[in-house]
Amino acid sequence: MNTVPLNREQVNKIVADNKIESLGKASIREVKKVINDVEKAFDFKFVRMEMGIPGLPTVKVGVDAQIQALKDGVSAIYPDIYGTLELKQETKRFVKNFLDVDIPEDSCVPVTGSMQGSFASFMTVTRMDEKKNKLLFIDPGFPVQKQQCRILGIETETFDVYQYRGEKLREKLESYLVKGDIAGIVYSSPNNPAWFCFNEEELQIIADVANKHDVVVIEDLAYFGMDFRKDISKPGIAPFQPTAAKWAKKYILMISGSKVFSYAGERIGVIVISPELYAWHTDYMKKYFAQDTFGRAIVYGTIYALSSGTSHSVQYGLTAVMKECNEGRYNMVEGIREYERKAKFMKDALVENGFEIVYDKDMNVPIADGFYFTFNYPGMTGEQTLNELVYYGISAISLDITGSDQQGLRACVSLVPNDMLPVFAERVKQFNIDHKK
Repeated sequence: MNTVPLNREQVNKIVADNKIESLGKASIREVKKVINDVEKAFDFKFVRMEMGIPGLPTVKVGVDAQIQALKDGVSAIYPDIYGTLELKQETKRFVKNFLDVDIPEDSCVPVTGSMQGSFASFMTVTRMDEKKNKLLFIDPGFPVQKQQCRILGIETETFDVYQYRGEKLREKLESYLVKGDIAGIVYSSPNNPAWFCFNEEELQIIADVANKHDVVVIEDLAYFGMDFRKDISKPGIAPFQPTAAKWAKKYILMISGSKVFSYAGERIGVIVISPELYAWHTDYMKKYFAQDTFGRAIVYGTIYALSSGTSHSVQYGLTAVMKECNEGRYNMVEGIREYERKAKFMKDALVENGFEIVYDKDMNVPIADGFYFTFNYPGMTGEQTLNELVYYGISAISLDITGSDQQGLRACVSLVPNDMLPVFAERVKQFNIDHKK
């Protein structure tokens, strides 16, 4: 049963059995469950593009260091909630070497992945000022971050940045921040799901507007170094990873170990807090925390309540990887260029067969090939495209659930094996034959 399209009635029954009205409206995890069920029912292998899961081996030096730490007995000892001194020191060096930003060691705090980093940041930032209790998301974005806000009872404002690149971004941000109720601005760059990257002019605009209205910039760097148009892999040498931290007074950077170091399974990341924000204090915070300064509140209040710190052994693993990068012995960009190659092949196959790339440019510059890309089939909504592609053994997620105003799908290349790339090309070719007008 390796031919496409699959039997529509059987696929539709599986979707219905999962209590899903339409895959194009389903969450990432719901799509994953349906595709698992379809693969099992048909004994058929899908081209899986719905999950943003790293697909490369973890950097060996990190695994070796973590194993050694376990042998040395750290699993029996609670980690310091601030993080190990060695990890804080290497993170400080890493931020200077690859972002060209100076921060003290205290500003570097390990978290159990950027997911916990965002949860802790959202919870703490919206409890700094009684009047500022909302977060502004520059969309499209990672759907789970808004789910975190719903769980926390945090109100959000959002806009799709597609039409507001460059100087247009300033006026759009002003229209929200002038109301005085926004505590933080949240975005990712490279962007999940659209893979566009803000340039330095745009990042400075974000910082300038945030500074003007005393708002925290929350910058998600989950895909650190993965804009392959620029090689930021050489420590202390330009170009650097672009960041609003060059200009913002109050910021939190979320650096994940999951993608750039393929350390996803151990749940490790670091939040980097600007010195001004770290030291910021107000009596209002004591309503929620025992501490009245932000740095101590997020560490001893929020992170302590969430997890009592970050897994001890993996901190030694991440420390070892960062040290290799800091000293120029490991090239983190070369280690993940496999994503670039896959994305180029898959985007070319789609375009050759009638599909379009949705978010295709940064201003007037073509976006990079990398971990994610967005696409759609002309004449269809994103929901319709996804619902149809499933019959052809291809999965993705709809942009509808990411805050995007554009019609299309988000694809992740990481879990597509090399031997499935020709299969993908054949399936999109068949899709186009069956649907072109």
